[in-house]
Amino acid sequence: MRAVVVDSVGGPEVVEVVETGVPEPGEGQIRIKVAAAALNPVDAGVRAGVFGGLQARTGLGWDVAGTVDAVGGAGPWSVGDAVVALHYGMVKPLGTHAEYVVVDSDAVAAAPATADAVHAASLPLNALTALQALDRLELTSGQSLLVTGAAGAVGGYAVQLAARRGITVTALAREADEEFVRSLGAAGFTSAGAGAGSFDAVLDAAVLGASGLERVRDGGAYIGVIPHAEPGPVRGVRTGAVEVSADGAQLAELVRLVDEGALSLRVAETYALDDAAKAHARLAEGGVRGRLVLVPVPVPVPVPVP
Repeated sequence: MRAVVVDSVGGPEVVEVVETGVPEPGEGQIRIKVAAAALNPVDAGVRAGVFGGLQARTGLGWDVAGTVDAVGGAGPWSVGDAVVALHYGMVKPLGTHAEYVVVDSDAVAAAPATADAVHAASLPLNALTALQALDRLELTSGQSLLVTGAAGAVGGYAVQLAARRGITVTALAREADEEFVRSLGAAGFTSAGAGAGSFDAVLDAAVLGASGLERVRDGGAYIGVIPHAEPGPVRGVRTGAVEVSADGAQLAELVRLVDEGALSLRVAETYALDDAAKAHARLAEGGVRGRLVLVPVPVPVPVPVP
């Protein structure tokens, strides 16, 4: 099969598509025939060495949507099931940017009934990150939350999920994104931040760090999205960062919200698997709204009817 890997850190030019063996599922695992797999900033970070150098060939990709192709032992999944999953891990020999991937059975959920595989592939990593970050903040209905980077993938999900919980959300984003983030459920909007101590909590999807922490009231809470990179606690503010975990039950709940129309799936562009390096180059340019998604089999282009 074909798989996207990097042998050394660097720019998009180090991304390779190689031929490798099809992985076999062990006990408690399934193999998925990949229909689509999102490209995330964490993939670019691994490629660029943000998380350290590489000791061996490393596969890229965390999100996957596809079809169960093989199962390892008894379990809830059967060959032919349409699924989504999170394949956790900074350094792994094979990721989801491949034609087949093996994941743990408990990291899997049935695919959304209302979305195609390309859009479904944009859900697992970013929505689970947003959900788990909100859970860490422990906010209750009526409390206030500032979401930085609210127009991004994690931030957008956080706005929608928090608003559903009755939390009063203010979105920090570019002025051009105000209408969009308000459509997600943000009650307030700012493009320049708010005054010090204005919110019960901050979910810092834009990685503002100390300047985001300043917006939290004394005794409030701050959660970042890069593990071990959060600012230290001050003024009694509880600080931390979410390290996403693969949780099939939580993913199934997120899929249910997608099918109810409560969560928006955003895809900016699709790329053939063989064009993975081009997708990395596009991500590096910035300004992407929605996810770039790799597809092992190119998506057919509709032919205009004469």
